[in-house]
Amino acid sequence: MKVLLLKDPKDKDSGPDPYIKELGSYSLEATLIPVLSFEFTSLDSLFEKLSHPECYGGLVFTSPRALEAIKICLKEKSKKEAWSKSLKQMWNIKPTYVVGKATASLVEEIGLIPQGEKAGNAEKLAEYICSREKPNSSALLFPCGALKREVLPTVLRGKGIPLESLTVYQTTQHPDLQEALSSYFSQQGVPASVAFFSPSGVKFCLQHIQKLSGDLINQVKFAAIGPSTAEALQSAGVAVSCTAGSPTAQELAAAIHTALHPHNC
Repeated sequence: MKVLLLKDPKDKDSGPDPYIKELGSYSLEATLIPVLSFEFTSLDSLFEKLSHPECYGGLVFTSPRALEAIKICLKEKSKKEAWSKSLKQMWNIKPTYVVGKATASLVEEIGLIPQGEKAGNAEKLAEYICSREKPNSSALLFPCGALKREVLPTVLRGKGIPLESLTVYQTTQHPDLQEALSSYFSQQGVPASVAFFSPSGVKFCLQHIQKLSGDLINQVKFAAIGPSTAEALQSAGVAVSCTAGSPTAQELAAAIHTALHPHNC
């Protein structure tokens, strides 16, 4: 059975993509199609803020892309040296809150220690932060995307925990998306399941998939990586067959397997 994954492939240098591997363990043939392109912005402003850890109570990351913005900054020799010599140690005295394993591993790559990765989504991470931070303390620095959801800022604001957001990337549709989808459907046919990895993915892909699937659309099991993506699908009038218990390859693969073989459970 075929599964279409609407996400970027994992970096080639770090081995096979975990989602393809996990679905393969259930004898499901998965294909990845990149959906999003990212344009990084305000990088000078980002590093300026990172250069003053004394002004902040910690860091918050809800997207791997925000870490990519920092890694771009650190490609510059003088910034990399400043980070290695003192900034990294000064930030490590403070908490670095993250959602999910992918974001946590990128935090570790820049030498910081992630907290809260098991939270799995912005709502749970907000609760986790509230259980650890005092009201009216120093602001947490939150590098984020232009399309960030307001859940986390709203919850923290309600508890009096200051959060300073900085938009460091814009999300756009991948330039090859329509062509890649048309090619997949013409060569592979309509997949048994389609997995979405972000509300933006729903926005950019859903109509194309509905059109390409035609009358077979009702046979497709739609899967979501987390609650915000499931919500976006439901808002678009799509029945969500399954949502991963946490945003990991293992959880999503298990959820899709269960949705495709309900009689086995």
